Parts: sequence; C-alpha cells; structure tokens
Amino acid sequence: MRASFLSYLFSCLLALLLFSTGLTAQDKLTIVSSASMFSDMASNLITDDFEIKTIVPIGGDPHKYRAKPSDARMVQTADLVLVNGLTFEGWIRELIANSGTKAKVITLTEGIEPISSMEYENSSDPHAWMNVSHARQYIKNIYEALIALKPDQSKALQEKYETYRQELTKLDQDIQNEINKIPENQRILITSHDAFQYYGQRYGLHLEAIMGISTEAEAQTSDIMRVSKAIKKNKVPAIFIESTINPKMLQQIAKDNKVEIGGELYADSLGDADSEGASYTKMMWHNTKTIADALSKAPAQEEKEEAKELPSLTDGLSNPMKIIIGIVLLLTVLTVIVSKIKRS
Repeated sequence: MRASFLSYLFSCLLALLLFSTGLTAQDKLTIVSSASMFSDMASNLITDDFEIKTIVPIGGDPHKYRAKPSDARMVQTADLVLVNGLTFEGWIRELIANSGTKAKVITLTEGIEPISSMEYENSSDPHAWMNVSHARQYIKNIYEALIALKPDQSKALQEKYETYRQELTKLDQDIQNEINKIPENQRILITSHDAFQYYGQRYGLHLEAIMGISTEAEAQTSDIMRVSKAIKKNKVPAIFIESTINPKMLQQIAKDNKVEIGGELYADSLGDADSEGASYTKMMWHNTKTIADALSKAPAQEEKEEAKELPSLTDGLSNPMKIIIGIVLLLTVLTVIVSKIKRS
C-alpha cells in the first residue's frame, strides 16, 4: 500500500513537472527573422521570455533564397517577424501573406535614410546594417517591438538595449579608427557585389563591385573591365571575396591583374559559430581588420615597362641625310662580305 502510494505520488509530481515545462515552452514568444544578422541583434536584446528562429540559414544568400513550406509554418506560429525591407528579401512579403500569420511585422530599416541604387531607378540599397550607426536604429526598432509584446519586462529589456547600444557605439568608433590607418589614396574597396556602400559612405572608402546590390544580377563583361580598370588606375593592392558568393570570378580578376585576394568578408550572412563572423559585432570587426590589413600594404608593383630604345645615331638628322648614311652603311657591309668571299 505504501509502495503504491509513493508510486502514485511520483507519477503526479512527474506529470506536474512535464506540464509546467510544456507550459513554459508555450509561454515563450517566438521571434522569426529573415537573416542571421538580425537574429543575432535580437538575441542581444531578449530575455528568457523569447526564442528566436531564422529563415535563411547561415551561409545562405537572402537575395536568392527560395522559401519552403516549413518557413511558412515557422512564420505562421511567430509572434514577431523581423524583415530588413528595401527589397533585400524580395520573397518574404509573399511568404508572410501565404502563412496566414497574425504576427507583428517589423521593418528594421524604418527610420533610416536609404542610399539610392546607382544601378536601378527608384530602388534603394538594402544593406543598411553595414553602417554600424544604422545598426543602432535596427536594434531600437527591435527593442520597441519587444516592449510592445512584453511590457512587464520593460526594465530588463531596457537594460539589455542600453548595453548593446553602447557596444555598437564603441564598435562604430573602433571601425573608423582602423580604417583611418589605411593610406588615403588606397581606400578603395573592391568586392563581389555592391553590399558595402553604407560601409564605405560611413567610414570613408570608395567602392567598386562586380555585381550590383543584388546577387541575382549576373556580372557583365563591362563590369569586369570596369573593375580591372579601377585596379590598374588606383594601384589597388587587394580585392575581396564574400562568404555567400562563389569566389571564382574575383579570383580570376585578381590573377589577371596580379593583385592579392585580401580575404573573405561577411555581408548578407553571419559566419559559422566557430568563425570570426559568428555575430554581428564580430562580423563587422572581422571585415574591418581584413580590409585595413590588406589595403594598408604597399600597392602591387606595376608591370615592368618595356626597355626604352637607346638613342639612335641618326637622331636629329634630316630624312635625306639618314638615307645617305643608310646607303653608306649598306655598301660598307657588302664590301666586307665580298672581301671575305674573295679570301676564301
């Protein structure tokens, strides 16, 4: 009887434990973001009342991503959806509409003055997070959305927001200090696609890229010629590949122009957990160190100029005089040849 009672009591406690665990999991509010950079930003702001999921996996290209049914289910069960906007994820509005979600959708670039695309009329460059001062607006938008979902956590959320905001403020200044080490005439950044305009505008770099603001556009021969011309004209010491883009074209351009590959940069995705781009702040600092180290080197040696011809004995003489001298030299050579033939 005693054993039976203890068994019953144990079963009740176990059921209670499982129920409370399940309830805790259900009580968590789900944040779904389009890309890994935004998930990482949110992870620095949330309390234990939230969980974060990401649609495009690390290493994936948000420009070319094709949504799956599992993504629709993820969005459908979300409480908050974070999107960059500015056509960065051209597929996401349709995904949200088809999912039937009731989640609040936050456009992270809200409040940021976008850079107009130099390639497409009436469109904007979506890569605003590459300017760390803009990242402070990103996290402000996330923070305000979190407060609206969990007002009872406002104090804890505010503390996390202020801590992360200060971290980004310091990072912004550290990046500028590092870029300032590059000689001014060598601050030219050449990459796979045009993801660094905000970065260049903020920190003082001139940008050239093979592809435009979207990796969906194919590079043209004219793009390759334009970049090669920029390398030669500016004596660029290094060019850079990106983690989400096939490096073959940049590698060939580097080989053809006898310049180095300065390193791999992160733009549209974080790196793996063990990489130097495992978080937004790590990614931005890795990019900066890689760029500054490579562009601070002495410019690549120019191809050797063809040897200049020695001054001719006839320089400065008139054409008739040159003809006469030529005839005399020819006769002299013929006389020597005839003389050798007679002696033989």
